[in-house]
Amino acid sequence: MTNPTRDSENAVRPDQDPFNRHRGLLFTVAYEMLGSVADAEDVLQESWLRWAAADRAQVREPRAYLVRLVTRQALNRLRTVQRRRETYVGPWLPEPLATTPDVADDVELAESVSLAMLVVLETLSPTERAVFVLREVFGFSYDEIAAATQRSADAVRQVASRARRHVQARRPRVPDPPDTVEVVDRFLAAAATGDVQQLLDVLAPDVVLVSDGGGVRKAALRPIVGPDKVARFLAAIRPETAELGIRWTQANGRPAVLLYLGDELDSLASFTVRSGRVHEVHLVRNPEKLRHVAEPVWLRRR
Repeated sequence: MTNPTRDSENAVRPDQDPFNRHRGLLFTVAYEMLGSVADAEDVLQESWLRWAAADRAQVREPRAYLVRLVTRQALNRLRTVQRRRETYVGPWLPEPLATTPDVADDVELAESVSLAMLVVLETLSPTERAVFVLREVFGFSYDEIAAATQRSADAVRQVASRARRHVQARRPRVPDPPDTVEVVDRFLAAAATGDVQQLLDVLAPDVVLVSDGGGVRKAALRPIVGPDKVARFLAAIRPETAELGIRWTQANGRPAVLLYLGDELDSLASFTVRSGRVHEVHLVRNPEKLRHVAEPVWLRRR
């Protein structure tokens, strides 16, 4: 028979439970590996069930143990969702989320959760992504990552080196220039009025626009490359009947824009600006992916 007195003595207050103390870190690990708030929350739920069933007396370092749990569950989920994303209508973009100001202050974290970086991470294999995230973003040792991914430390070093080269080739680390908001404001003004020449003036020669409508909202079925094509696409989707509202926000550690048609949130746009021109536009229009852009989500690297 269970001894209620002993159970109450051994019980851990919710605010003292290591899972709750490290929840921000655990969610951030899962989100960076999956690019989806819903999938990250599911991984945390699965990990919590395993944590609740674990023999705590055998856990010497709860933080490392929990990261291993989350990493393994995220790897399992990532392999499943990758097959689902192959049949997605049009380009798949990560699910954006509102972030607190302190995320933007942490340059490493802000870069790692930016939509542009998460798009690059999608091109890695599941193991490469896990190793890159744990090593480059969270600073775990090769031995710790080996335990989390069930590989040898030497194998993890090789995977880390390969993933690092892959990411660097596709996403060099360049800080946001101070004129980002000014340049994007010019872009938005031109897009709102349909002024093609003004759009061409602010778009880089190699600009790429990726739009994600999920088959629900109008979007291009493949990335659009070049200022002429991007300008024509934006002119084609510009609303004729509803007033376009614009609100700046912080999403994924970067300035982003929420676009409204009347009172309805239509999309979130994230930009990469260099040398006074827009080089990348990520336009998330799928309503299912716009559920977490109002209230900031707590992200942590420690």
